[in-house]
Amino acid sequence: MTAYNFGPGHPMAPERMDLTARLARSLGILDLDHVNVAAPDVASDAELQSVHAPDYVAAVRKVSADPSQPDESRGLGTEDDPAFAGMHEAAARLAGGSLLAAEHVLQGTAVHAVNFGGGMHHASRDRASGFCIYNDAALAVQALLDGGVDKVAYIDVDAHHGDGTQNIFWDDPRVLTVSLHETGLTLFPGTGFANELGGTGAEGTAVNVALPAGTADAGWLRAFYAVVPQLVGAFHPGVIVSQHGCDSHRTDPLTHLNLSVDGQREAATAVGNLAERYCGGRWIATGGGGYNVLDVVPRAWSHLVAIAAGRPVPLRTPVPQDWRDYVEEKFGTAAPVLMGDDVELWWRSWEVGFDPNDAVDRSVMATRKAVFPLHGLDPWFD
Repeated sequence: MTAYNFGPGHPMAPERMDLTARLARSLGILDLDHVNVAAPDVASDAELQSVHAPDYVAAVRKVSADPSQPDESRGLGTEDDPAFAGMHEAAARLAGGSLLAAEHVLQGTAVHAVNFGGGMHHASRDRASGFCIYNDAALAVQALLDGGVDKVAYIDVDAHHGDGTQNIFWDDPRVLTVSLHETGLTLFPGTGFANELGGTGAEGTAVNVALPAGTADAGWLRAFYAVVPQLVGAFHPGVIVSQHGCDSHRTDPLTHLNLSVDGQREAATAVGNLAERYCGGRWIATGGGGYNVLDVVPRAWSHLVAIAAGRPVPLRTPVPQDWRDYVEEKFGTAAPVLMGDDVELWWRSWEVGFDPNDAVDRSVMATRKAVFPLHGLDPWFD
């Protein structure tokens, strides 16, 4: 999976996946008796075309075979998505991971599945964007629908708006897409506002909470709990697919949110709890953004895997010494000492009341007013 590599200096460093897998194994998560680690296949063209246009898949194949001939009209060979030999196979393998997850959930051979190499949520039906070639999360959602699931909730906690996934299912009332992200006024892709609600016949199935730059754990978690559980409960999905980009961290070099690993762990816990409450536990989790490759990504996604495995890692757990030694030897830098950031994790529940002077509360209320009535919910009290 580390073949998904845009080259030296690109923020989407393939080391993110290697370091996460190594840390999860060092913590003992991957060796639990009930955990199965499976290698994904390269998704077929027919599978990719369930959400991507055939001519787009053909264009990716062409650029993959000859990177000297980019197709910038389709986002291939740009600064964000540089062309490289084998691009199609590498991207289709990440997609294959999320399709494999959907297959096992549909068969009942897994209740939870994690593809931290996935979460490529900016890819649209016919264009690459934002480091994303094929939208594996959308492929998993479509596979679930095609496999007989009546409705799917997609929850995206990346710092960037999940625009590609939202747009692919814009007109599909069977899919609820919920994205909590830094406002498009200050961050790529510049979309994801409260008035983006879904297409005709699917109004209210696109949900966006555009959070102000600087939002920290307390504000982010207040926003999540003020919007997501209520809507998931009203929608009654059969499965939850989630995207866990960890670029909302306070040290991420590309974004302006202020979360901790502790807050990101709480978000993963909350999503898993919603799956248990409404979906019989059925939950597919993917990775996504995250560009503090050494300090944040491996810890955040190891927590995600541990939560999905039913063996959460306490935040005060020491980072295993063998993993810290590996980081220091390979990268020449000291690794984190603890699995958390040792913060005081607290937030006000929405029941405390709406504060019109609080920028986060104003964003939350904009979303609640726009969406809640479409699901029979009261934006002030539910």
